[in-house]
Amino acid sequence: MRGVLLLLCLVLAVEAVKPPNIIIMLMDDMGWGDIGVNGNWAKETPNIDKMASEGLLFMDFYTANPLCSPSRAALMSGRLPIRNGFYSTNAHARNAYTPQTMVGGIHEYEKLLPQLLKTADYKSKIIGKWHLGHREQFLPLNRGFDEFFGSGNCHFGPYNDVQQPNIPVYKDDKMVGRYFTNFTINKATGESNISQIFLGEGLSFIESQNAAGNPFFLYWTPDATHGPTYASPMFHGKSRRGRYGDAVMEMDYAVGAILQKLKDLEIDRNTFVFFTSDNGAATYSKAAGGDNGPFVCGKETTYEGGMREPGIAWWPGSIPAGGITHQLGTIMDLFTTSLTLAGVKPPQDRIIDGIDLSSVLMSADMDTIVDRPVWYYRGNELMAVRVGAYKAHYWLWTEFGDDPNYFSFCQGQLIPNVIVHDQVNHTAAPVVFNINRDPGEKYMLKEHSGEYKRAMAAIAPIVLHHRDTLVKGVPSLNYCDRAVMNWAPKGCEDVGYCLPVPVSKPKLCYWDH
Repeated sequence: MRGVLLLLCLVLAVEAVKPPNIIIMLMDDMGWGDIGVNGNWAKETPNIDKMASEGLLFMDFYTANPLCSPSRAALMSGRLPIRNGFYSTNAHARNAYTPQTMVGGIHEYEKLLPQLLKTADYKSKIIGKWHLGHREQFLPLNRGFDEFFGSGNCHFGPYNDVQQPNIPVYKDDKMVGRYFTNFTINKATGESNISQIFLGEGLSFIESQNAAGNPFFLYWTPDATHGPTYASPMFHGKSRRGRYGDAVMEMDYAVGAILQKLKDLEIDRNTFVFFTSDNGAATYSKAAGGDNGPFVCGKETTYEGGMREPGIAWWPGSIPAGGITHQLGTIMDLFTTSLTLAGVKPPQDRIIDGIDLSSVLMSADMDTIVDRPVWYYRGNELMAVRVGAYKAHYWLWTEFGDDPNYFSFCQGQLIPNVIVHDQVNHTAAPVVFNINRDPGEKYMLKEHSGEYKRAMAAIAPIVLHHRDTLVKGVPSLNYCDRAVMNWAPKGCEDVGYCLPVPVSKPKLCYWDH
């Protein structure tokens, strides 16, 4: 009997120290205001809203860049794109990403989250859009993931496979088909079953890793809310918000299915889940895009609408239910916090911008706040910084254009001297807003006011230290070449879908945003 009791104690001790499973749900172009709990009028996200009621809602959660690829690089590395190299120096303050023609990808010297979690015996899978380089050396299985189902690029198309190839879909390290030809998306109707495939892959991974007794990391990053938006027949035409709303409803359904699977397997109390988005909603899509709530502008810009995202943390039994926090959080914090929860030290040989939010997550005191700045970069330029309630714009720029009454990145929003076509340098006297009192960035503080002076007295030394100590990464997003497009990825022979590769002619990429 004593032996049985001893064995039972040992089993319980092992279970007690078992690190939590980690699931990061990263939406694509979903705005802060797209979910009901953040005030969306349609109230079509009951599962996401329930997740917030069972967990912790972040009101002030940010991405690291207002465009997809750099923000994802920041999440995976815990570092600003200016440090990890996911930016371009081809022009000043331009957003860059990884289209099919992109030569570069995430640098080999960057230590990514799945690589580090592997040291604690985690099994990891990415499902959906990778976007950190589509060439073989940059793909997920060569950067720490054990499994992959999805694509290296966004689901743009259809293409004619002559000027451009259709985007490949991978299972692990081999292509198993292409978007539009094998994995169909009806652009005319917005109908596709791809989100259901991604959901099935996620549920299957959770089941298999639980059965094997492995701690796991699931990076679930579907792209149905990125144009051209799509939804499966069960959600097609269901939303009051149109085709984009259909996609949001399907994402909500999938979030609910994943959380329910954790409960059914009785591993919900040992699984940390975080829900967010890669950047703000694409206001240039007009009524076909998302909702950035009370914030000005959207994707591509460093105004609040471009970089403030929905943020929900969920871990029953560890994160108190129903909490709301005004902690300034960033997508890079998911890197550091995940490592902390897994018992893995972040790299010590480089600056990590993500902070550990575990004390905030698990505190019953909603006033628990970790002081930190939030940096707003656009390409190679620091555009703004937030410290506490104050946001200082060192540069202002929305987009190029000639019509003073039209800005595609800020549909229907005109704020004189704030939303501008020219790149305006305000470094000598930054434009400052109290972002708590004025989340729409409409009323700049007067430069000679006491409030302005107090804000800049706190902000200026933080910015000076950041600039003085910044070591920029080698830019990855400068060169493009048609020869590196997805003509003949690994596995194309198995599905009979290899295409002739053109002659290599690398050139500097052109970025107009």
